[in-house]
Amino acid sequence: FALSLYYLAMVGHGISIVSLIVSLVIFSYLNSLSCQRISLHKNMFISFIFNSVFTMGWLSMISVGSQSISAINPISCKILATLVQYTTTANYFWMLCEGIYLHTLIIVAVFVGEQQLFWYYILGWVFPIVPVLTYAVARGFYFNDTCWISANSHLLYITHGPIYAALFVNLFFLLNVVRVLITKLRKTHCAESTTYMKAVRATLILIPLLGVQYIFMPAISNEYYNQVIFSFVSVFSNFQGLLVAIILCFCNAEAQTALRRKWAQWQIAWGKTGWGETPYVSNHCHTNSSIVETSRATGTVEVPAAASSHPQTTKTATSCLRCSMEPTGRKRQDKDTQTETINLRMNKQQR
Repeated sequence: FALSLYYLAMVGHGISIVSLIVSLVIFSYLNSLSCQRISLHKNMFISFIFNSVFTMGWLSMISVGSQSISAINPISCKILATLVQYTTTANYFWMLCEGIYLHTLIIVAVFVGEQQLFWYYILGWVFPIVPVLTYAVARGFYFNDTCWISANSHLLYITHGPIYAALFVNLFFLLNVVRVLITKLRKTHCAESTTYMKAVRATLILIPLLGVQYIFMPAISNEYYNQVIFSFVSVFSNFQGLLVAIILCFCNAEAQTALRRKWAQWQIAWGKTGWGETPYVSNHCHTNSSIVETSRATGTVEVPAAASSHPQTTKTATSCLRCSMEPTGRKRQDKDTQTETINLRMNKQQR
C-alpha cells in the first residue's frame, strides 16, 4: 500500500511539473498576456515546481526501505525535508498574494497608485522562511527522528498554522471581492466586473483544492481508516500543480485567445492558410486586457513600450481600433462622401 502511494505521488508530481512548465512557457512567450496578475501566477507556478522537485527527491530518499534508511545522510535528508516545508508554505502564501492583489485592485484601487510587486515577493518568498526555520530548529531539538519522516508531532503546526491563517485570510478577501462585484453587476452589468469575477472565481476554486489536506488534518487520529483517508488526501495534493495549471492557464480565456491569434500568425507566416486565401491578422488591433487591468488600477491608460516608441504603429493601431468600432453602413457612407468631395474639388480645378 505504501509503495502504491509512493508511485502515485511520483506520477502526480511529475505531471504537475510538466504542466506547470508548459504554463510558464505560454505566459512568458505571449507578450500580450504580460501584466502584474500574470507575474503573480508565474511566481506561484515556480513555487509549485520547486515543491514537486524537492518532494520527489525527499520521497525517493526515504522510500529505500527500513533496512537502508539508516545509511542515508541525515543532513541532506533533513535539508530536503525543510525545503519541502518551505516550498509548501510558499505555495499558500503566493495564493494569498493573488487574493490580496485582486482585493487591492478592485476594492481599494481608488486610494492607491500602481501596486508594487516588491511587497508581494517579500510575502511570497521571504516570509515563509521564518516559520520554516523555526520548525527546523524545534524539530532538531525536540523531535529529531530519521529524516523527519514522522507526522505524529505537533511541531508541524509551526508551519501549518501560517498556512491555515493564509487560507482563511484569502477566503475573507475573495468573498469581499465577490460581494462588491455582484453589487456592481446588478447595477451596471459592465464587462469589466464580469472579467474580474472570472479571475476571483478561479482563485476561490483553488482554496478548497489546495487546502483540502489541511482541512482534514486536525480530525485525523491513529485509527487505521482515518490514516488511509489521509493518505489518499495527501496523494490528491500531489496533483495540485496540475490543477493550478489547468485553472489559471489552460482554462484562461485570455491565454486561449492569445494562442489562437499566435497560431493564425504562424499559419500566415508559413503560408498554410489555404488556396487563394489572404486573411489579415493585425498585430496591433487587439484589445489587451492585461493593459486595461493595470490601467484601471492606476487610473491611467498604459501604452506598451514597443507601441510608444513607434508613433506610426500607434497611429495605425488607433485607427484600426476606431474603424472596428464604427458600423459598416457608416463607413460606407463616409467613404462615398469623401469620394464626392474629391470629385467636386477636381471639377473646380479643371474649370
